[in-house]
Amino acid sequence: MKVVKLKSPYELSNLEVTEMEAPGEPGPGEILVRIYSSSLNFHDYAVAIGALPTQPGRIPLSDGAGIVTALGSGVSEFKVGDSVVSCFAPSWQYGTPTISDFSQTPGDGVDGYALEAVIRPANWFTRVPRGYSYAEAATITTAGLTAWRALVVESKVKPGDTVLIQGSGGVSIFALQIAKAMGATVIATSSSYEKLERLKDLGADFTINYKRQTQWARAVLALTDGIGVDHIVEVGGQGTLGQSIQACRIGGHIQLVGVLTGLSGEIALPLLLGRQIRLSGFIVGSRAQQMDFIRAIETTGLRPVIDSQFQLNELGTAFQRQAAGKHFGKIAIAI
Repeated sequence: MKVVKLKSPYELSNLEVTEMEAPGEPGPGEILVRIYSSSLNFHDYAVAIGALPTQPGRIPLSDGAGIVTALGSGVSEFKVGDSVVSCFAPSWQYGTPTISDFSQTPGDGVDGYALEAVIRPANWFTRVPRGYSYAEAATITTAGLTAWRALVVESKVKPGDTVLIQGSGGVSIFALQIAKAMGATVIATSSSYEKLERLKDLGADFTINYKRQTQWARAVLALTDGIGVDHIVEVGGQGTLGQSIQACRIGGHIQLVGVLTGLSGEIALPLLLGRQIRLSGFIVGSRAQQMDFIRAIETTGLRPVIDSQFQLNELGTAFQRQAAGKHFGKIAIAI
């Protein structure tokens, strides 16, 4: 079967498309899954270029959706023919967080889903939302669940709240859609007027071009009568956190879910303390939270935004599109 592996030196031009033996029969508690789709996340890109070190020969991609083709003994949750989607943190099934690194994350600490079939424990997967294609299902593992946990699990967004999202990547668009489904007002930022118009079409109430308005926190305050927003889904990190603190209301909440602009930087501690802002960081979510998110998807009719789709042997090209920031929503990988 076809598979992609990472080779050293870690470069997008050095991704190895090769063949490996198909898996055999699943053991007790395991399922055999034919993988049909994955999607790209910043985490996948960081692993592919060596920014997050992993061993040579690692199979990348954290997201995987497909169909169950065989069951091991003792598996009762799924049956042959069921559509399933992977979990980002398979060891964290429910309850409070049990992970602090990526040692068990598919595509990083263990092999991922850039291949045609896998045998994994059944509880490494959940069912796919009703009516979803495999490409759509593969978007919820990382990006969708991150946005769900940020806004619903941690921030407990309610009707009338204001939410700030940054950019038009997978997490941000999911956050926009979830916030609107919860009855919140959404302010969206982007450097592209074209993307800002598309964000409006998805329901954004206000938009800010951060290239044109470099002090975009002031624009946020102007839109909120000087109060600031209730919740911020912070995907930038170093380069944006300072202005997020300025844009957040007294007693508001910033969910730090990404580091697109850097891994470290200064924090305006006096302003953070004085405005009594709650700053939280986390890694995606648990299997139980993913199952809750799927029920919400089926209730609200939420559909992910898929920018484009590439074949598995075009993975390097897909990563290049992601790195160039040309995408709007998720980039899907057909397998």
